[in-house]
Amino acid sequence: MDDHDAWRRSATRIGCRWAARLLVMAAALAGPGQVDAAPCLRPPVVGAVVDPFRPPACTWCAGNRGLEYRVADDTAVRAAASGTVTFVGVVAGTPYLVVELPNGWRLTYGRLAVTQARSGDTVVAGSILGRATGQFYFGLRIGDAYRDPAPFIGRLVGRSRLIPVDGTPQRPTPPGVARCRVGQPAR
Repeated sequence: MDDHDAWRRSATRIGCRWAARLLVMAAALAGPGQVDAAPCLRPPVVGAVVDPFRPPACTWCAGNRGLEYRVADDTAVRAAASGTVTFVGVVAGTPYLVVELPNGWRLTYGRLAVTQARSGDTVVAGSILGRATGQFYFGLRIGDAYRDPAPFIGRLVGRSRLIPVDGTPQRPTPPGVARCRVGQPAR
């Protein structure tokens, strides 16, 4: 073994030790259940927001802990992100469905007129969770705190594709992808 090989092995060992230390420090700084980047959520419905997020002044005070949408009759409610259904039921006379994301965030879908989802079901972003009529509620909880979901909702953008001009049939349009604003909050 020459000096160059010995130097390379030594540098590799030192580099691996530092890389391991950096990973441990990054994990310690992140803490349990936290993530580095926020997911870009798909819009859950097509409709206008009629009552935006208004955080309450105290735990039991009035406010709006999510977004209220006005929607057309029989509007499809789609999963804003992939996750697991953790709750389907009625709270104070209002039907709700909660989906927990892999990062621990919980998305709440309220005022569903119809849903086939059951607790424990896995849902994929964009899949239909149910139907809403008139009004629809969409909320976000990070840990135990209600957060404004609006900054995390992207806008659906169609993907570029070629369209045949030689008379062959056009293929179905691929689904849009969510594009979020640059500089959205990370937590």
